[in-house]
Amino acid sequence: MNSGFYAAFAGLTAKMQALDLLANNLANAGTAGFKGQHEFYKAVTASLGFTPLSSLNRAINNYGVLGGAALDLSQGNLQETGNNLDVAIQGHGFFAVQTAAGVRYTRNGSFELNPKGRLVDHGGDPVLGDQGPLQLPPGEVSVGPNGTLSVAGAVAGKLRVVEFPPGAQLAPEGGTLFNAPAGAARPSPDSVVEQGALEQSNVNPVEGTVSLILIQRQAESLERALSVFQNDFNRTAAQELSRV
Repeated sequence: MNSGFYAAFAGLTAKMQALDLLANNLANAGTAGFKGQHEFYKAVTASLGFTPLSSLNRAINNYGVLGGAALDLSQGNLQETGNNLDVAIQGHGFFAVQTAAGVRYTRNGSFELNPKGRLVDHGGDPVLGDQGPLQLPPGEVSVGPNGTLSVAGAVAGKLRVVEFPPGAQLAPEGGTLFNAPAGAARPSPDSVVEQGALEQSNVNPVEGTVSLILIQRQAESLERALSVFQNDFNRTAAQELSRV
């Protein structure tokens, strides 16, 4: 009975965590540059490493728990906005911004000029170029495919567009910012910057909603299983014990 109770409890915990993940994905389905996350599971026995287990132990403890969340970095659709300071990336690149916590990376190219003429993201953090934060003079801004910024025909800077090697662990921070391991960022020569457009979230709302309903039903089934273990089985055990 205890093994079944633990399995149901671990399963319910995993499904509740997965619900939080899916809810966050759906809440950001309309956020430019947002990258969804997908849950993955692992067997509870996998956390025991090389600890020898008997056949019975493996059998009764072979249930899954949430192993973590995998970041989906697939390209989102590009939507034209007509705003000269909106930029999107086609390819694997990221824009770099200077936050209070350090350099962070984003696919959300919804930029603007602050009163001091500095290019900032939607949160007010400076957007970085090859030489540091980008300061632009007054005038109409033009952005080239390689990220070069021109104002009134004169080059005013270049967006820092970077990418990361396979296996680099990007950690989401907030809505569309990512933290990366130190030294992992490198120039992204194959990425193309498109002016007047934004990359949309890569979350599919329909698929996300279906998954949300499915996991909710699975969680309800696990809740019922816990109720059986907690109430019915305990009641039966108490009744049988009194007869001994």
